[in-house]
Amino acid sequence: MNRVQFEEAKDKLSRLAWLMDSSFRIPGTQIRFGLDGLIGLIPGIGDALGAIISSHILTQAAHMGAPKSILLKMAFNIGFDAILGILPVLGDVSDFVWKANQRNVKLLNDYLEQPEITVTHSRFFVGILGFSAFGVVILIGMLGFLLMRWLWLSVQGS
Repeated sequence: MNRVQFEEAKDKLSRLAWLMDSSFRIPGTQIRFGLDGLIGLIPGIGDALGAIISSHILTQAAHMGAPKSILLKMAFNIGFDAILGILPVLGDVSDFVWKANQRNVKLLNDYLEQPEITVTHSRFFVGILGFSAFGVVILIGMLGFLLMRWLWLSVQGS
């Protein structure tokens, strides 16, 4: 990919992010939302469809050579947006705040401008995320053990 194609790809991704996250403004306010918020209103498939469209930015970032830590952070942004979208009312409100597409385009642009700093921050984020996931698994395991112990003691009569 030559420099001109690279810049064209960045511009297209910026336009897609704007269209999905900020293309409409609520009159009389500075609050913006995009097609992602409207698509998310479709029951059952809206948030999944929005995540599929958002994954185009992730795919293009991979083609542009973004490292795995950046791609994982981008995937987290998309997944978090989709999971929030599942929740009634809160999911619709989150489309005004959590703009995954614009976050991802900014992350990609930051990487292209300052790769070392952005990769370091992304690796730190992925590390914290992995540590948190490990902690949740341990917590669930402990709660399961305590529940089983309580049930066993209840059956034993002790």
